[in-house]
Amino acid sequence: MAISSTIEYCTDSDVYQVYPGINAVDGKTRLYGGWVNTSGNLYEMYNSGYASVLYKDGKDLGGEHSTTPTADNPWRYIEADDKIEYYEASTTVATLNASIWEGGVDFQTLLQNARRNASRYFESRVDFRTAKEISKDREGNYPYIVIRCTALIAATLLIKAHDASDPIFERGVLEIFEEEIDNIIDGINTGKITLTHQVTMDSSKGIIRDIQYTQGTSPDTGLRPVELRGKATGLSGFDLIELRISTVGALGVGKYSVKVKDSDKLKNDEVITDEIISGDFQDLAYGLQVRFAGGSDASEAKSGDKWEIEVYSYSMDSTVSEVNSMTQTRGGYGVAVKRSIRV
Repeated sequence: MAISSTIEYCTDSDVYQVYPGINAVDGKTRLYGGWVNTSGNLYEMYNSGYASVLYKDGKDLGGEHSTTPTADNPWRYIEADDKIEYYEASTTVATLNASIWEGGVDFQTLLQNARRNASRYFESRVDFRTAKEISKDREGNYPYIVIRCTALIAATLLIKAHDASDPIFERGVLEIFEEEIDNIIDGINTGKITLTHQVTMDSSKGIIRDIQYTQGTSPDTGLRPVELRGKATGLSGFDLIELRISTVGALGVGKYSVKVKDSDKLKNDEVITDEIISGDFQDLAYGLQVRFAGGSDASEAKSGDKWEIEVYSYSMDSTVSEVNSMTQTRGGYGVAVKRSIRV
């Protein structure tokens, strides 16, 4: 992964979701230096401090000019003199000093920088088996736990950069956020929390997802796969098994068919055709079995219903750290000590 990565695992709205009060740490600083009139309609505020964005009574006055302002409302910050130049016709020093002036940086830029820094921070703290650019799922989304964690980190970075005397620090917001961040990262590192792209010890057991399911009246009168059994011992690598209803009907009448991958693509080789749905465990693929059930004995498989089962080979190595226990005997004393180790 490049050090200059600009990948962001969360959005501005994600940061707002974890902390709706984020606007309170928008980086604005009240400017208390008084204005002086230097010539014509040009005014200066000395000892202003750095500002890449200037606000007058809450209004963003637009981008900084590179030369001396010569029209209404433009401004520029002169670093060598630590002063702001501002141009406005038909005003006075007293009028300008009666307004509220704030300096700072563009808040959207501030948020983006915080989100990018949070993403790099997250990558640096997760276990070596996960310390890479996090993959999106097949729908183009990052895992929610990664989104939430980086949003919390971004909010924490912004809060820490804010005025420490603000009452926000008295409410324990930082402590709450940092505790959750640590819990999430520890959970990922110990294997208690898994990410979408990780292969776990039970990835060979398969996960059922709806592609299309027609739910009946309440209680649900549809028939659907509810349980898998076995491990994918006959699979090489990864597959996305397609399970579909081929004949409408209740148990003993409805039928299902199954497609798996071939050398060309996924879901391209039909390995089970029109198998009657019995309600017991039945063959699926690669040594896996599936069981259908409904809300009642009269529940029926519906036309067009389809599912997919994501599965990894049983022979694939797990990419998740796991904490196990072992008994260790201290030499000479015969004292057994149980310790947790990561494998």
